[in-house]
Amino acid sequence: MSRRNFIVICLAGFFLFGCSSDVFLVHNGNMPDNDKIAELKKGQTKMQVESLLGSPSAVSTLDNDKWIYMSSTLKKVAFFTPKIVDRDILTVEFDKSGNVVSFSRLNEQNGQELAIDEDKTESGGHDIGFFKKYFGGVGSYMPIGPTKEK
Repeated sequence: MSRRNFIVICLAGFFLFGCSSDVFLVHNGNMPDNDKIAELKKGQTKMQVESLLGSPSAVSTLDNDKWIYMSSTLKKVAFFTPKIVDRDILTVEFDKSGNVVSFSRLNEQNGQELAIDEDKTESGGHDIGFFKKYFGGVGSYMPIGPTKEK
């Protein structure tokens, strides 16, 4: 076998076996146990729910009376985009006095994918004109600090 063929075979083996084929399952979130969720009842207070289920993963930004517990399991392979294997969401809604009104549970099958809108909202900032942009700093450069006159 020539030296060139040996180098080509070594490089091919390096690239072939150098790629990771490891599969990692990554769990995110803090979904309470099913036994604890079964103890959840309408009329319980926020303190009772927190002591039973723990702190929520998120509190709705528009309504502080909606708590969200969620968890997901992702499958990661090397540098490929992770894929969702399992998703579990529990929402608990409270009334104005802080008692449970309703709760629901969603998973990958009965959940809903939300489409992300790529449109941009124009912000009402100030537009700098041509002269301000290129000549706005004329006269403001002082390489030596102001001198003190006596």
